[in-house]
Amino acid sequence: MEERDSRDLTRVSRRGFIRGVGTGLVGSALLGGTAEEAPEAEAAAANESMGPGPVPMTLTINGQEKKVTAEPRTTLLSVLRNDLDLTGAKLVCDRGSCGACTVMVDGKTAYSCMMLAVDAVGKKITTVEGLAPSNGLDPVQAAFVEKDALMCGFCTPGFVVSVRALLNKNKDPTLDDVKEACAGNICRCGTYPRVFEAALAAAETVRKVG
Repeated sequence: MEERDSRDLTRVSRRGFIRGVGTGLVGSALLGGTAEEAPEAEAAAANESMGPGPVPMTLTINGQEKKVTAEPRTTLLSVLRNDLDLTGAKLVCDRGSCGACTVMVDGKTAYSCMMLAVDAVGKKITTVEGLAPSNGLDPVQAAFVEKDALMCGFCTPGFVVSVRALLNKNKDPTLDDVKEACAGNICRCGTYPRVFEAALAAAETVRKVG
């Protein structure tokens, strides 16, 4: 086999390099990229057709379908509080920092102030109002009352939702598990010890109930 000077391998002109990169990008788009990006492109096209005025949408909130009309830029928190009169989720920081607006989205905690209502369509939303059965309180809510795990109360609904989401996955959490689950929630009054105590007490109740 004929030997090639290693210096020849490095002699690539800028024009050749750009031509090669461009060809590679086009090839990727035609071969692998198109199939994967098509759904995103369709979603983008659908979003472009919405607004800027109010649009109708159906949200599944606490097991019930709710029809609302809102601008595409409207947050889920705003729709919950202003359109559906579900004021458990609190508007405090409005920038995804305090956790007072925490809800469950398909079983996972989320800041409703950072989620657009249109992005919640097709998902199962659970607010603090949806935790309690018709004949009483959820074990987490009852434990917060029993352990006096609140002061001003603005952060309480968010903590309750975060703890309930944890117990839905882990009925026997450690203190560290509770702290991790509540890491996105801030209590300006400093009632963390009582909150953690309430969470562990609720876990014990949940284990007994099954």
